[in-house]
Amino acid sequence: MFQTRLAVLVWCSLVAAVAIAADSHKSFDPHAPLPRLTTSRVIGSPEPPAHYRTERRYPKLKADYPVCVVHQPGSDRIWTITQDKSYSVTSIRRFVDSADSVDTEVLLPTDKRVAYDVCFHPEFLNNGYVYVGHNRPKSEAGKEEKFSVVSRFKVNPKPPYEFDVQSETVILEWPSDGHNGSAITFGLDGMMYITTGDGTSDSDTNLRGQDLSKLTAKVLRIDVDHPAPGKMYSVPADNPFVGQADVVPETWAYGLRNPWRMTTDRQTGHIWVGNNGQDLWEQVYFVRKGDNYGWSVYEGSHPFYLARKMGPTAHVKPALEHHHSESRSLTGGIVYYGKDLPDLVGAYIYGDHSTGKIWGARHNGQKVVWHQELVDTPFHITGFGTDSQGELLVCDHAGNGDGGFHRLGKAPAGEATQSFPRTLSESGLFQSVPGHVTQPSLVPYSVNSPLWSDGSIKARFIAIPGDTPKIDFSPSKAWGFPNDTVLVKSFGLELVEGDPASQRWIETRFLTKQQNEWVGYTYAWNDEQSDATLVAKEGLDREFSIKTADGSRKLPWHYPSRTECMVCHSRAAAFVLGLSTAQMNRIHDYGGTIENQLSLLERLGLFPGLGEDDRKRIREGSKAAAIEKFERLANPYDPQQKLDSRARSYLQSNCAICHVEAGGGNAQMQLEFATAIDKMKIIDEVPHHDKFGLPDARLIAPGHPERSVLLHRVALRGRGQMPQLATSLVDKPAVQMLTEWIRSMEVKR
Repeated sequence: MFQTRLAVLVWCSLVAAVAIAADSHKSFDPHAPLPRLTTSRVIGSPEPPAHYRTERRYPKLKADYPVCVVHQPGSDRIWTITQDKSYSVTSIRRFVDSADSVDTEVLLPTDKRVAYDVCFHPEFLNNGYVYVGHNRPKSEAGKEEKFSVVSRFKVNPKPPYEFDVQSETVILEWPSDGHNGSAITFGLDGMMYITTGDGTSDSDTNLRGQDLSKLTAKVLRIDVDHPAPGKMYSVPADNPFVGQADVVPETWAYGLRNPWRMTTDRQTGHIWVGNNGQDLWEQVYFVRKGDNYGWSVYEGSHPFYLARKMGPTAHVKPALEHHHSESRSLTGGIVYYGKDLPDLVGAYIYGDHSTGKIWGARHNGQKVVWHQELVDTPFHITGFGTDSQGELLVCDHAGNGDGGFHRLGKAPAGEATQSFPRTLSESGLFQSVPGHVTQPSLVPYSVNSPLWSDGSIKARFIAIPGDTPKIDFSPSKAWGFPNDTVLVKSFGLELVEGDPASQRWIETRFLTKQQNEWVGYTYAWNDEQSDATLVAKEGLDREFSIKTADGSRKLPWHYPSRTECMVCHSRAAAFVLGLSTAQMNRIHDYGGTIENQLSLLERLGLFPGLGEDDRKRIREGSKAAAIEKFERLANPYDPQQKLDSRARSYLQSNCAICHVEAGGGNAQMQLEFATAIDKMKIIDEVPHHDKFGLPDARLIAPGHPERSVLLHRVALRGRGQMPQLATSLVDKPAVQMLTEWIRSMEVKR
């Protein structure tokens, strides 16, 4: 009886989806050339214009993939570290601080080292000392290991500023292969501060975050001016853990994952460190003596592995913290004391490699007293520095002649971005919002394995403006789209359960690519179904009443905030979720014309870069439910398809958004469809976190659904539910399907 009712509900949902799809498709003609989209007004941002803007500082300079930028004291010279395309080979270069600079002078040529930071001694003008933080291989007992190293070089502080390559002296080194730190700064106390990461690349697998017996995962403090006998430095007597057993005395603060950039406020002496988080949070730390930043028991201020042992001191929360929806690879900055931006004097300026955002913050020594986003750039920010005049420089880690350095400036008064549509009717994407009739140039599509959204009905469209719209096809990865693309998805509900005629639109979302960055916006439909209004950036909550055979029920509906949109549409998930070959390899009903979606898009000329073999295969399979030799997800709700494929497809669309490498799931599961089942880290795996009271709990216990935490969390709503966002109802058909899948697995004996 239960399975019969589930089948009826799924069938009714499919019927309703076909009905609304046919209505929405009536402007699209699959037999005609794709009309050019000229009406889209989804450009810019609804937010007020930024007060600051950036401009290229050295427009003629060739400096691809710069990692850092530093001014050489007492000169008009700027130093930078550049990488090659592999990011694994670096060189240290120097150029004249002039808008006319064209070439860089190579100081430290490419070798086996990967350099991260350059720092000049406070008495550089007298001693000519410059320090380089880097990582390089080293043979130990016949085995090659990687070490992070701080080396000192000698430079003539007077013209012509000769750099002595042969003068290298190793100050300090430690084993590290992954999160290497190696940032260097001098405090106003004359001591050298050095960052070290946890030395690995995922989840602190070597348990260094809270281990005080090693040099990793710390801010170190040493005295390079008064070295101890037989060493190149001494340990200051006032370091917080000096004399304590099983603690490296160089420790100043600890509990860092992957520190990226450190700076000293040259007036107050405050020290700041940017730290790359793992799953969901990026951090900036205001460094104090003896601090414990919590990794990997905590990720910033949030629990990570609470079962792991904490160090001897209390957890200190970050001064600044960003969710991965707005910052996904934080780049620490500097404190500004230039003349061009008086409003920012004394502010700590930092940014993000992935989103290009730049923020400013002020700290009074006790707490943050001001924090603001300054500008959203298209840059891949790897570092901040100053020119010879003390003005801010921003590193853009781009290649092919696009990389280089930019300055931050004040935006002209009154400068504003283009007006952003506040309603669907203003978007230019609809012929008629009542009836949900899109422009003929919007291509409708559907997916093999949809994300569960509380049983709502969805209609999806691709809108690509420009004279020659194109999609960068990939057989195995998410597809690429040009700037100003808008992906449209509308959600509808049946207000009378099982009655397609009662369907009403409740929400339409835009995912749009602006300045090489994807951004999400959502619109809430009015009761009259005449239009939908842009939801405020904080999101919105409503409740709908659904009539059922047993009376009625309330359905809470959450319209996501702009940051929540990007939790799922993340870098780890390749931003675009449904537009991949595995999801799109299926037939679609274009208002009576049945065709494979890959075939239609190829026929419309949207795959210009397609190889001839793939093009031939797609054309020959135009009417096929799935074109062979291309990946295809299964429909999790179709009992005619293979059970294993249905389950794996459900995990792909609902879980692998986070549970992939560098995603938002710290359970270390790898739930992508293409991952072999024995590589997913779910079969007979003991949960790292909550076992939810299940007997002899496993993530998946083959043959035993009642012991399987993964299934329990899919069937749960409230604390611990999965997926975490965008749903308040249990996906009962999926729970039943996953139960059958786990029960069918062979029990290990």
